[in-house]
Amino acid sequence: MNRILSLVSAMSLLSLPLAAHSQQSPGDWFEEGRAAVERNLALRAAEGARAKNVILFVGDGMGVSTVTAARILEGQLRGETGEENELFFETFPNLALAKTYNTDAQVPDSAGTMTAMVTGVKTRAGLISVSDAALRGDCASQQGAELLTFLEIAEMRGLATGVVSTARLTHATPASNYAHIMERNFESDADAAGLSDPGDCADIARQLIEFTENLEDSDGLEVALGGGRGAFLPNFEGADPEDGEAGNRLDGRDLTGEWVERHDDAAYVWNAEQFAAVDSSEVSHLLGLFELSHMEYELDRENDAGGEPSLSEMTAKAIGILSKNPNGYYLNVEAGRIDHAHHATSPRRALVDTIEFARAVQTAYEMVDLSETLIIVTADHSHVFTVAGYPGRGNPILGIVAGGDGEPDLAADGMPYTTLGYINGPNAGRDEDLSHVDTTHESFRSQTLVPLGSETHGGEDVAVYAVGPGSDLVRGVIEQNVIFHIMMEASQLDQR
Repeated sequence: MNRILSLVSAMSLLSLPLAAHSQQSPGDWFEEGRAAVERNLALRAAEGARAKNVILFVGDGMGVSTVTAARILEGQLRGETGEENELFFETFPNLALAKTYNTDAQVPDSAGTMTAMVTGVKTRAGLISVSDAALRGDCASQQGAELLTFLEIAEMRGLATGVVSTARLTHATPASNYAHIMERNFESDADAAGLSDPGDCADIARQLIEFTENLEDSDGLEVALGGGRGAFLPNFEGADPEDGEAGNRLDGRDLTGEWVERHDDAAYVWNAEQFAAVDSSEVSHLLGLFELSHMEYELDRENDAGGEPSLSEMTAKAIGILSKNPNGYYLNVEAGRIDHAHHATSPRRALVDTIEFARAVQTAYEMVDLSETLIIVTADHSHVFTVAGYPGRGNPILGIVAGGDGEPDLAADGMPYTTLGYINGPNAGRDEDLSHVDTTHESFRSQTLVPLGSETHGGEDVAVYAVGPGSDLVRGVIEQNVIFHIMMEASQLDQR
């Protein structure tokens, strides 16, 4: 070891000096690299260990460039240069790349991608846990095309189950766990008018509440936390407790009340105060709906009228309730609004939500027994989000590109440009000189190249990070549907 260190030190004499603000010697880099290997060795699961619990974290739209930029921002918010930082899940020892395409789309949507992860079968864009034999919007076509989900299998094997999201609980990613529908936008019965043939298919919100009616030996979801009250409340003024607005349901049903009636020791909460008052030891079924639509971005959460828990807080509450089951549990946690911020070309909001997502992963990691819990962290798809130019080390990641001398780099049009950008979306063109614009502000929207009303998903592979029993199966370049099969093998649910 000393000989290698001496060689590294000698070679450094022939190299250019490190950046002035990077106070690390060659020996530091070497020792930190070795420490990373030792850390990974310590995280190896015992041979033959089974995952009693499975937690699947999905950062919606969290492509590799998003992870990189969030990593840097988190470090810079602590006063560091940022590039050397690691988001918590980046310390996991096992890593793969997942191919995200749908059976009918080169660049995917969240319904098809999440269906692949939780059923083991790829399908078309817009379909939720039904095969591509179903036709989008046609109720009759989905009969016989339903795909059993990992959550349903877990329920049938006696495990506790939960879904947590900052998006609407009826949105594509969380819904893929418990619903089967030929149109992702069929979130309440009011959406039936937009379908070619709604037939007698139940909307997604109904399916969450009526889950036990369609599955043998199941007591239903134990935990469901997120946004989307509108799909659960009747369509009359004053139905919503936060702002007095109407819900979306045309059938007059209050599904939040039905949740409480259907389960023993059940609770429904809609604000942060009620959420905080829930005693995990006393509640067996918890429904939390904190907005009519999606929950607030993490950056804006403190301004919410009714108050909302963070993704980390919802994760902790869910684990507290689910872990009471001696058979184990399955939990899916989604940071749904990373995706929405990217669609709006709002990099600060996307990255702050990614940082909170990493905190939620750390919260779970610190609460569980890692010898019996598999944690997988991934994304459903990426976005056309880039980290580019030649900024100097430590340059503000949300700022304009500047070299080591601190002077802004200018594009061919004579104007500065930002490190972070989008290939398409709103705010296209270079009409605005950013010299006197605060590009780090929450209201800043990145300039784009191709003018579109909303920025689009990207089609490249996404990363999969894993730790715990069975995590060594996460390696190489895999199809996205392999994630389901890894969870099945790790938990051995098919053998119970």
